[in-house]
Amino acid sequence: MRLGFNLPQIGPAASPEAMVQVAQRAEELGYDSVWVTERLLFPIEPQTPYLATPDGSLPDVYKIVFDPLESLTYVAAKTSRVALGTSVLDIPYYNPVMLARRLTTLDVLSNGRLRLGMGQGWSKDEHDAAGASLAGRGKRADEFIRVLKAIWTTDPVEFNGEFYTVPKSIIQPKPVQKPHPPIYLAAYTPPALKRVATMADGWLPAGLPLEAMREMLTGLRAMAEEAGRDPSELQVVVRLNVDVTKEPLGEDRFIGTGSPDQIAADIAGIRELGAVELHFDPSFSAAGASVDGFISSMEQLKELAGA
Repeated sequence: MRLGFNLPQIGPAASPEAMVQVAQRAEELGYDSVWVTERLLFPIEPQTPYLATPDGSLPDVYKIVFDPLESLTYVAAKTSRVALGTSVLDIPYYNPVMLARRLTTLDVLSNGRLRLGMGQGWSKDEHDAAGASLAGRGKRADEFIRVLKAIWTTDPVEFNGEFYTVPKSIIQPKPVQKPHPPIYLAAYTPPALKRVATMADGWLPAGLPLEAMREMLTGLRAMAEEAGRDPSELQVVVRLNVDVTKEPLGEDRFIGTGSPDQIAADIAGIRELGAVELHFDPSFSAAGASVDGFISSMEQLKELAGA
């Protein structure tokens, strides 16, 4: 199982220097990838509750956010080996033609290191700010992915859909990775899981207990088989928001939180699921408050993973 680590791209530790320092240390430690996340804005009076907090408020770390793709491009120039992942870009906030060009550029500049994680987003405030609608997101996402693949795999490109149109055109360059960079989708509902099963290279869950991931993965593989795909070809890449505590936490703890032994057990469970990659994010813990905390967490988690 490959291991990755989120960059200090959000929160109080975020800075250009911190991102480079963590990425270069990740390479030194033998990590396989570094990752970024997306948050468009921090609404003062959010219309949509944040599910991971008891009162629905957003964590303060979301008050500082560097753009994910610019962050990865900057880090790409300062590293040579680690893969560069998004966990995740929110599809409704983008135009597929413009995004395809940006992603291709990153893949070419990094010599084929891009890993594309995408999701649908959940914040009505962010959708409003982006001029996007929460309604009909599924159909748009399906077509969005088809546009990306068309741009990356055909020349000249031509696409005529319900939501997006690309006149017959040359769009160059193409990505280094063939047929295209891997596409991982965050998905938690049956329609979203079906999109993974039929259109993506893999599933990118976060925050789910092991048993929930196991059950959903069984359903996902069945959907892939029904669609005529080999279920074993679907990759599972897990994002684990980590918070290491001195003392063990109770049974109601979130996955990725607790004592070193508890987190080591979580890592082992994710490995047993057959995940091809696990990436850690300490941004929401005390360790996420400084670049030193990021690096200490990275070193400790590498040991806990037995790697």
